[in-house]
Amino acid sequence: MDRYEGFHEFVRTRQQSLMRTAYLLTGNPHLAEDLLQTVLTRVASHWTKLAKDGNPEAYARKALVNQTISWRRRKQVEFPRAELPETAEPGQPHDEATARRLALRHALAKLTPKQRAVIVLRFYEDRSEHETAQLMDVSVGTVKSQTSYALSKLRALAPKEVYR
Repeated sequence: MDRYEGFHEFVRTRQQSLMRTAYLLTGNPHLAEDLLQTVLTRVASHWTKLAKDGNPEAYARKALVNQTISWRRRKQVEFPRAELPETAEPGQPHDEATARRLALRHALAKLTPKQRAVIVLRFYEDRSEHETAQLMDVSVGTVKSQTSYALSKLRALAPKEVYR
């Protein structure tokens, strides 16, 4: 039996979803690709056990969060700050949806890694507090407090239009 049996199918079916999460965690498409490749390498090395246990996606998502936090702690990877671009000509307004999306991305970039991970897992991936706590390997109380701090910071950083 091939030790990677099912791994290629897992990657084929889950790669896009995992890539979106990686992008939201890093805020950069190139770093997201690096992050996902690092995590998929780790998943492949543990594939036999993960396939037998039945939930390799949970392991992959937890690894995405942990690797992002680890990279930021070690400062191995420089995470760019998303700045709002200048308009081409003074006085020309941005498309409203684009401006809101850029403002939110800029605000997300200013969150701590744990706060950003909580926001991504809770609101983008629609995970419960309990699931988020398991994926982040923290208590439910930590998820609640980090969510509260992150939302307060987002409200302070992003324009009110973001929260309509």
